[in-house]
Amino acid sequence: MYEVRIHGRGGQGAVLAAQLLATALVFDGKYAVSIPAFGFERRGAPVVSFIRASEAPIRQLTNIYAPDCIICVDPTLARTVNIFAGLKPGGAMVQATSRPLEEVAVADTVGTVGLCDAVRIATEIFGRPITNTLMLGAFARTTGQVSLAALKKVIEQSDFRHAGLAQNLTALERGYEETTVHTLERRITA
Repeated sequence: MYEVRIHGRGGQGAVLAAQLLATALVFDGKYAVSIPAFGFERRGAPVVSFIRASEAPIRQLTNIYAPDCIICVDPTLARTVNIFAGLKPGGAMVQATSRPLEEVAVADTVGTVGLCDAVRIATEIFGRPITNTLMLGAFARTTGQVSLAALKKVIEQSDFRHAGLAQNLTALERGYEETTVHTLERRITA
């Protein structure tokens, strides 16, 4: 079982990203579920969503407390929320940030880091900092858990209007291409 927790803010599409990722994982031949967490859904408030993927049917539909990977679609969120809570030793972190690795807060349990300047790219593509589709591309690049082809297929089958479809496909590809992946040596392993 591979578990992912997505951190974002209300209005950034973290719940939609989880749904899209789960569908793409199914297109890649896995079993997958997305599990939204609802609380204060106001714009700008911290939100979280979850994805489970497996080679076998999934019966567990609870929140995820010990993820294999965390995706943070907002570069400011780690200042107010402990995004690393429960991350498995050697886990992956996919972070939207313009900073180099040396300037990013990374917990000792993190073994792989994917960094994507998603806000800058999203502003170029959408004119606003909508980073969720970019971060799906960054997740694919960082973890290899889902194919870019499956993510493209799920975007193409979504309810995006024509212009939005082209923009989201561009965002997905750029998120994949412009993510830098780092493997960290000094990490806690178990």
